[in-house]
Amino acid sequence: MNNTNIVQATPQDNEIMIFKESVIIVEIDLEGNIVYANRRYISLLGFSEEVLMGSPYHLVWHPDMPKGALKAMWKIIISRKIWRAYLKHLCKDGSYFWTLSYMHAKLDDEGKIIGYSSTGKAAHETSRKKAEQKYQELSDYKHIDDPYFMSSENYYETQILPQAYYNEFPEEK
Repeated sequence: MNNTNIVQATPQDNEIMIFKESVIIVEIDLEGNIVYANRRYISLLGFSEEVLMGSPYHLVWHPDMPKGALKAMWKIIISRKIWRAYLKHLCKDGSYFWTLSYMHAKLDDEGKIIGYSSTGKAAHETSRKKAEQKYQELSDYKHIDDPYFMSSENYYETQILPQAYYNEFPEEK
């Protein structure tokens, strides 16, 4: 299923502030297409569920998001680690909202990756502004492999998941 009905809107300078209690949940398949989104996320984006399901996840990322963040996200989650980042989402009407998001691989009983799950919450304004400034500095392709994009991997590798977790699931060949 590869629904590409989402057409990215022209970004507008209109930020949507999300409630601190809001949590967004998105699940994507192995090809990067959205297979589940909770009602809050669907409502914030403004797309119908029918249009959103099957659409590539990266299409709801704001164009201000640097390509290095997307590359780091895939590198980290494919290696079964938790990726953490501030994300700027682009809504159907061109407005946007920021989240502090966490993404990880979903594993079957044998440890094989079967998809990916992301949760997000309202981004703390001070931290979000720092991330936004850094994203602007690293927005072009010459910075695609900047260590900044991989920095969250080190924190979450040591702070969230015990080392035994990584030893349990060897790298896929």
